[in-house]
Amino acid sequence: MKVGIDSYCYHRYFGEIYPDQDDPGIRWTFQDFVNRAAELEVDGVSLESCFFENFESGYLSEIQASLDEKGLERVLAWGHPDGLEAGRNNDAWREMNELITKAQFMGADIMRIVASSLMFRYEPHGPQIEAVVKMMKESVRIAEDCGVVLALENHIDYTSAEIEEILDRVGSDALKVNFDTGNTLRMMEDPVAAARRLGPYTVATHTKDLDACRHVPPEEWYFFSSVPVGTGLIDMPGVVHALKESGYDGVLAVETDHHKDNQDEDQLVAQSVAYLKKLVAEVDGVR
Repeated sequence: MKVGIDSYCYHRYFGEIYPDQDDPGIRWTFQDFVNRAAELEVDGVSLESCFFENFESGYLSEIQASLDEKGLERVLAWGHPDGLEAGRNNDAWREMNELITKAQFMGADIMRIVASSLMFRYEPHGPQIEAVVKMMKESVRIAEDCGVVLALENHIDYTSAEIEEILDRVGSDALKVNFDTGNTLRMMEDPVAAARRLGPYTVATHTKDLDACRHVPPEEWYFFSSVPVGTGLIDMPGVVHALKESGYDGVLAVETDHHKDNQDEDQLVAQSVAYLKKLVAEVDGVR
């Protein structure tokens, strides 16, 4: 396995600042993020399309050239914040489908997608899954034609069993999983058990660690907030071992969202990368 970073770690730097967060006073482009990833000597990046300047082929080709120069693997990440909105947003679906056809311009053959979000988590899931499956059956045909694998994230919306159900009902090798370690806990699942279930389908990850915030109401999504990987509640060695045993050999991409106690995201990322590099070396040393 390898170590990487998702650009959402730096969402404040890209201008998305939560109500209880301060403005860092700087703004990044994708190139700033890529440069920082190279400084941290990671193997790959996941680039959130919500922070792109546009989706034109020329701009995407600039991204490809930069990633190629730095020798970075890449995932194109679509769907923040609510994705397909439980299969209800046809405009988002069309946007996603169009972006699939453009992934080649940035040299990406994996595209992370989002079916829903915490906004819909307490509504009945059966009708949502039915609508998402219907959309995905169309989208995988586009992905197959483009040589792209869609990686469906568990996005504080569905359990690992429900994600597996969607994959089984769509029935295409062009639909796999972007496994988010932290979002399992936010759905009150055992992260290791979820990794065992979804590991065989996983082609990308958001490797996120969380800790509880005493000053945050438990019903808030960020009651479990981001902390440096290896310091929170997630059994990260257990998760990584489960993924390895399932055959996953891709990138463990650090992702953070709401930072506990307003921790500095760059220090959080650097500490997480260092921890994961050590953990991967230990796990890969196990025969």
